[in-house]
Parts: sequence; C-alpha cells; structure tokens
Amino acid sequence: MPDKLMRMTRADLPRRHRPVMLAIAGDSAAGKTTITAGLVEALGPERSTSVCVDDYHRFDRVERKGLPFTALHPSCNYIEIMEQHLQLLASGKPILKPVYDHDTGKLARPELVEPTEFVIVEGLLPLHTKLARACFDVTVYLNPPEEIRHQWKVNRDVGHRGYTEEQVRAELERREPESRQFIRPQRADADIVVRFAPVSERDDPPDTPLSAELLLRPTIRHPDLTEVFAETNSRTMHLKLIRDEHGRPVDALHVHGYVPPDESRVLQKVIWDKLDTGTALPSSLGQLGDGRRSEPLAITQLLLLYHLIEAAR
Repeated sequence: MPDKLMRMTRADLPRRHRPVMLAIAGDSAAGKTTITAGLVEALGPERSTSVCVDDYHRFDRVERKGLPFTALHPSCNYIEIMEQHLQLLASGKPILKPVYDHDTGKLARPELVEPTEFVIVEGLLPLHTKLARACFDVTVYLNPPEEIRHQWKVNRDVGHRGYTEEQVRAELERREPESRQFIRPQRADADIVVRFAPVSERDDPPDTPLSAELLLRPTIRHPDLTEVFAETNSRTMHLKLIRDEHGRPVDALHVHGYVPPDESRVLQKVIWDKLDTGTALPSSLGQLGDGRRSEPLAITQLLLLYHLIEAAR
C-alpha cells in the first residue's frame, strides 16, 4: 500500500477502531526501552502495547557472523513484513509477530500481538521507509552523543548479554558505517528529537545527571509551554526557537539534569493539566530502573504521554 493511501485509510477509520501509534527510533542502547517502559507503566498494560521491530531480524546471532553486514542493515531485517505488520496494527488488527531473543541471539517462537488503545513501537528501523512512517501518529528519534551511547551499550551488553567490553567496542566500530547510513537519517523524519547529554560548555562533575534537549518540530501540535517559562525565571529549564541541522526552525526545550524537582514539577503539572484527565500525574515517569529518578526523563516521557492521550481524542 502506498504511504499516502495508508494515511488516508487510517484517517477514514473511526477513532475507536484504530490505536494511537507512537514510534521511538534510535541506535542500539540509545534509551528506547527505558522510555517505552515508563510510558507503558503510566498508561497501564490494559491500554498499551509495546512492539520491538528488532524482532524482524532475518538471521540469528550465529548466522550474522558470516554476513557482510550487521543487524543495522535493512537487508538483515524483514522490512516488508515489518511494514505489513505496522499497517495491520495501525488499522486495529492483530499480528503474529516474530521474536528475537536479545539475550541468547536466537530466533524464538512467534507471538500474537493484539493492538490496544495505544501501540508503542521501538527499535532500530521503525522510521526507515515512508510506508512505515505513515503508520504513526507521533514519531521520536533518540539522539544521545555517541560516546555516551557507546558506554550505555558496553554496560548493557557486558552486564546482561555475556559480551566482553572488547567485543562490544569492536562491534560498535563495525556497525558505525551502517549506523551513519541507515539509523541516523531517521532523525530527519521524527516529530521530536530527544538528546540526553551533559550541558554543553559546562564543566560539571562526572556524576551530574544528564540533561535533555527536545527538538519539537512543527509537524505535530505541541502543548503551549510559553506561559510557564514567561512566569518563571528558571536557570535550569529553557524554551527557545532554534534551527535544526537542516536549517528548519524548531522549538528546543532544554531541561538540565540538576533541575530541582519542584521546578520540574511545575512544568509537568502544566503539561498534565492541559490534558484535563481528572487523574493524578503518573508517578512512574522518570524512573531509570535502578532506584534513581531523572527529571529530564520524566518531562520527556510526559510530553510523549501528552501526545498519545491528545491523539486518542
């Protein structure tokens, strides 16, 4: 199905017959699963479904060793089947999704996935094609600095997947050309680009929490946050108009890692109150999985939650 026809087909479906679709794209260990987990917990498992499109790998880990490309290459993935399944999910229909076990590197038994009110799709290549992009209401690209992402990948793959640090860094070097060719270009097609990183031009201690920069492109309607910044003189949160890497104007929301929780709470309350849900602000946002909380992560997740709930209306 052509991408324009897919958009028209979704637009013609009654709201109750199709889920709200969110894509979170990014390179390996960019933070996709952490953001997804917080959103699923905030929405509730009865209302949300998460799908990892890395399950569409053609080859297991052993088979890939003899190939001239890595898991980042489209030829290493069933892109056409991924597109078909995204179309079905976007139309409210179930799929029999392949399963790739990231811990063992083996292909496992397929599983039935039935879409709920919200479907969150994360992975390496969810925005690789026009047809795939046409299936989503909101699209996000995670863009941490490479040195930080590399360290996250080392920590994860050594701690949980049985690799040595030397193996992980060698694989990162092997993947770099394909990351540059296939993964990073998706950034240009995202409604929101998120970058967790230290504040530039500051010499903060190494244990300073990472800050967040969110580029809010005008491809979707974002909540009006100017009022909260007009009423406060925050030195740890800023909203300003800049130009992205392609010269296009975008709003840039900066949330410093050391933002006081009470200041962060003000911004979160403004965003949540705009939804008028009549419920309390979700407490699951901002959790890093090891007992720590990140205010920039909480605001990032809340902004995505805003777009999901607003799109459902």
